[in-house]
Amino acid sequence: MSIKRWLLPLSLTLLGAPYAAQAADAPQYEVADFIRDDRFLSIRISPKGTYAAATVPRGDKTLLIVIKPGQQEPYGLVNFRESNTHVVDFWWVNDERILFTVGEKAGGLEQPVSYGEIWGTNADGSKQGLIAGARNAATGSRARGSGSRQASLQMLDTLQKEDDYVLVSTTPFNSGEIPYTSVERMNVYSGTRQPVTRAPARGASFTTDQKGQIRFAEGLNRDYKSVLYYRENDKADWQLINDESVSDVIVRALDFSADDQYAYLQTQEKTGPDSIMEFDVATKKMERIARDDLVDPAGLIYAIGKPHPIGVMFMDGKPRFEYFNEKSRDAQIHISLQQGFGGEFVIGGSFTEDGKQALLSSISDRNPGEIFLYNTETGKASLLMSRANWLDRKRLGEMRPILFTSRDGRKMEAFLTLPPGSDGKKMPLIVNPHGGPFGPKDEWGYALEPQLLAAHGYAVLQVNFRGSGGYGKEFTESGYKQWGGTMQDDLTDATQWAIREGVADPNRICIYGASYGGYASLMGVAKEPDLYKCAVGYVGVYDLGMLWGQGDISESSYGKDFLSYAVGKEGLDAGSPTKQVARIKVPVFLAAGGADVRAPQEQSEAMEKALKGAGKYVESLYYPTEGHGFAKEENNREYYARLLTFFHRYLGGRAPAVAPKTGSGKK
Repeated sequence: MSIKRWLLPLSLTLLGAPYAAQAADAPQYEVADFIRDDRFLSIRISPKGTYAAATVPRGDKTLLIVIKPGQQEPYGLVNFRESNTHVVDFWWVNDERILFTVGEKAGGLEQPVSYGEIWGTNADGSKQGLIAGARNAATGSRARGSGSRQASLQMLDTLQKEDDYVLVSTTPFNSGEIPYTSVERMNVYSGTRQPVTRAPARGASFTTDQKGQIRFAEGLNRDYKSVLYYRENDKADWQLINDESVSDVIVRALDFSADDQYAYLQTQEKTGPDSIMEFDVATKKMERIARDDLVDPAGLIYAIGKPHPIGVMFMDGKPRFEYFNEKSRDAQIHISLQQGFGGEFVIGGSFTEDGKQALLSSISDRNPGEIFLYNTETGKASLLMSRANWLDRKRLGEMRPILFTSRDGRKMEAFLTLPPGSDGKKMPLIVNPHGGPFGPKDEWGYALEPQLLAAHGYAVLQVNFRGSGGYGKEFTESGYKQWGGTMQDDLTDATQWAIREGVADPNRICIYGASYGGYASLMGVAKEPDLYKCAVGYVGVYDLGMLWGQGDISESSYGKDFLSYAVGKEGLDAGSPTKQVARIKVPVFLAAGGADVRAPQEQSEAMEKALKGAGKYVESLYYPTEGHGFAKEENNREYYARLLTFFHRYLGGRAPAVAPKTGSGKK
């Protein structure tokens, strides 16, 4: 069962007034409007509703603030002195105590990653400090000795009926093979831990039932294949439910029914999308209860004000819901909320301990998120605040789900964002492939870059090419060793669709992406030299051979295995933009970070050198301290100004209001 989260908005005085409509003649949106920090990240109420707490971004930090109703000033605060220090997640464990994790943005990741430590604070900010985990509480150093009880910790279950203890999963430091994880019962004040169970497989994650008992463990066998184990209660032995080495599919536990009589599992299928299975704990039989023709399940949906799931969500175009029992009161409430918010996507499930007040988030392609407080007894919802109240949805672009057929007959999903007020015809188009490439996917909803580009006059096409996640095992694996091959053809086919449909002006199309998307952009103008008018690669990979020797992927045995089956060692020159520059006819813009360990800056420098050596036009922007995605606001402001100026020059969209400083990026 997922960890319980209690949510309530912060003081409106502290975080600003709720969303207010903008004047029709308001100035056009600029870069700064889209790269501003959200007003808050997560907001949660204490179990008895005495306090609320929120994570709030502030520059290069994320703070934790506690508010007491009726007070304008913070009642408690967590704010580390060190820069690039973020409260990553937090949990109310009783009405006066919060546990939280701390991390930083580094290396190949854009979002802060927890150190594996659990910290604690009282609501008023007292008794604040490290509880347990990777760092020695006395010295501040991270202990990694094999004889130490220090380990990387993750919260597993807050145990709602207990005030002083939680369940945590622990991973011991081990420089050799993937270690065995364990579950421990931890005191929320002292951090003392008592063993509960050890996983039957390496690198396991756990699933608890509605009572907090550990019932499933999913890990890896000796061949690094997924295995799933089940047990009837905390005293029972583990039983093997699925072994990927035998079944050739992965099965994952999601949650339990309200009475714990059924578990809900997501299982891969050998062809087509994943299924949701209902697992009868008495008979151990599994029955398929939900499956879509095109997309994987996107997750379970939960009863409003209650902790148990009532159905499955699918993201086939816009969100769609299938209920276990559509006639149930819980399902009818959920359905009425979707209808009552005018087609926006309403997320529920966060609630006070008595279940009378539930937090609802309403989101859409033009709404980054509005928070409502819903009274489960009266059925009334009141607006509390907007995540980005300076944005007016009427002045943002519409995102349309589309389907097209690839040249080999596959049904493919993509998303088209149009500038506000446009008729969607003969537009300057930017094809925007996502990163990954294996696993990530684009979905309907608010997205920063498409909205920024749409605000400057461009249509944006995001394509879930083969290799993307969310469409089943076979769809993802069909992209293996297809760098520059069929994955690239899918992007070409989507671009041709936009031309045939009259969406794109064929003389004004560019391709732009980050990470793998940067690779696809440069490979796109090499493979289709007459289709695009320019290309932009952001923190991208351009020489496939360098993947085997530079960057963090090749540093681990798991990473090398990934490169073997997903990239291979054959035909790397033919699939590397650095080796295909003779075919490139259009201007190129490259941007990268010197601290990026996922796609090192050397990749961009090699691409730039190859282009210049062939007499091609290329611009570049490098920041020595940025990683795999720029974090500093001033760097993002300059990067996007340079990007929009580049597109304005070759596609004719609106230029940014403030011209960028040419060449201010440092190598």
